[in-house]
Amino acid sequence: MDNDDFDTALVSAALTLAQDRGWSSVTVLAAAREAGLPLPEARRRFPLKASILLRLGRLADDVALADDMLCGAVRERLFDLLMRRLDVFQQYRGGLQSVLRTLPMDPALTLLLGGATVESMRWMADAAGVNANGVLGFVRVNMLVAVWTHTLRVWEKDESPDMGSTMAALDQALDKAGRFGLFPTGADADTQLDGLADLDDVADMDTGFTQGTISAPRD
Repeated sequence: MDNDDFDTALVSAALTLAQDRGWSSVTVLAAAREAGLPLPEARRRFPLKASILLRLGRLADDVALADDMLCGAVRERLFDLLMRRLDVFQQYRGGLQSVLRTLPMDPALTLLLGGATVESMRWMADAAGVNANGVLGFVRVNMLVAVWTHTLRVWEKDESPDMGSTMAALDQALDKAGRFGLFPTGADADTQLDGLADLDDVADMDTGFTQGTISAPRD
């Protein structure tokens, strides 16, 4: 078993336990035992419980970024990248719902995952062709965090097998963000960012994971 297989097995076991017992009762040791993995290796690769969720975010990013043959406009590429991430999350839906319910009571985990989410969205922006450099790039990345956060809230409650409500929410959020300069088409387009304060969900984004975030891709 290589490292990726090991990590995937432990993450899957941990989120299955979270679905059955709640995230607060999950430990790395319990997940390793559930998956039949050696405890010393689990401790080495997952020194903290939060490492499980951070690894899931990286696994989701890897899936989203695996196919670099994306085509179409920036908006369409972003839509595809974010849906790939959600497709990964969908595999662990029950466990992640437990995590999201726990976050309001765990500010330290929320802050940690929020920082990881910002970095994931920076990669998604770069991969889609959004300029993420400088001050305006920082603003655009955080706009994308707001888009992701809003979409994840809808996904949390979307029971449809095809994630129809989730896709509609992402589509609408990207349209809204586009009106405020997420997809600038020229030098003058940056002036649209002056209206950023009017974009719902940006103000309450709380670094992305505060109200629920993690990252993942689409095969």
